[in-house]
Amino acid sequence: MLANDISAIRRRPLGRSGLSAGSIGLGCWAIGGYFTLNGKPDGWGEVNDEQSIRAIHLGLEMGASLIDTADAYGTGHSEEVIGRALSGRRGDAIVATKFGYTYDRAARALVSKDVSPAYIEQACAASLQRLGTDHIDLYQIHVGELSDDQADAAGETLEELTEKGAIRFWGWSTDNAAAAKRMVKFPHFVAVQQELNVFTDGPEMLTMCEGNNLASINRSPLAMGFLTGKFSAEARLPPNDVRAAGHSWVRFFEDGRPRADCLDRLAQVRELLQTGGRTLAQGALGWILARSPNTLPIPGFKTEAQVRENLATLEIGPLPRATMAEIDELLGNKVNQS
Repeated sequence: MLANDISAIRRRPLGRSGLSAGSIGLGCWAIGGYFTLNGKPDGWGEVNDEQSIRAIHLGLEMGASLIDTADAYGTGHSEEVIGRALSGRRGDAIVATKFGYTYDRAARALVSKDVSPAYIEQACAASLQRLGTDHIDLYQIHVGELSDDQADAAGETLEELTEKGAIRFWGWSTDNAAAAKRMVKFPHFVAVQQELNVFTDGPEMLTMCEGNNLASINRSPLAMGFLTGKFSAEARLPPNDVRAAGHSWVRFFEDGRPRADCLDRLAQVRELLQTGGRTLAQGALGWILARSPNTLPIPGFKTEAQVRENLATLEIGPLPRATMAEIDELLGNKVNQS
């Protein structure tokens, strides 16, 4: 289903929570700064906390309300920066964070995974303190694959945390639609965070979200920055950038360079994404907004300029239906155009 007929394009429901958020949010992985996963850099290079705070304030002024982070990002640093940014204006934001990766704060390193009930309660308390708030609006499981028993135990614990008022609602960052659908039985499960962008469609998850009134929060909406168009074949990212660290799951870059096949695919749709005077980033976000009425992309940022460009998409709106069809045909996507 396309979303061009939705009148209130600037805001969308957060699933079945009763809350609504700006249709484009703020993804706060990059502002966490340096940390490692499996001994490799998992951040986005150097950051300036004051600049991050200014960018968050700009985002709030431009209509973003969903602020998404995780305790893993900078092993708590991203949450601390958000806490500072929201001091005195907590009511302006829907704060979403995640748990499930254990970490060594002194070493700024992710260590293992834990979604046990005891750990969830411990992680929640730590996130509340760093965020400087008495409740988390959306608390998300960060580990993408769990056994049914692990998932059920986590769900029961998260429901208990809603009863205590520590969290309002919860979700799961996973690309496993069947696993996510099992969680619908829990009344405060309202959102799935899935990878979604022009290069990576997720029709099964989108159909599941639409059918169960869940929000589809979209990570990597700009394909880790690839869809901004700022990378040429000669580009080389520094070794402290996650895209150059050698993680097997980084698919758009290889050895810190943009992949040639992705550059070719972007060249195919470049003009279409720029329909109506859009920048490439705005076209990529417009593709997501048009893809489903349940989508809420959360592009990352490190600067005010990036936030300004991304959130200007709220004024432009989703890509037109005909443009979506052309992109799908060029890229070979079998997207439901109904």
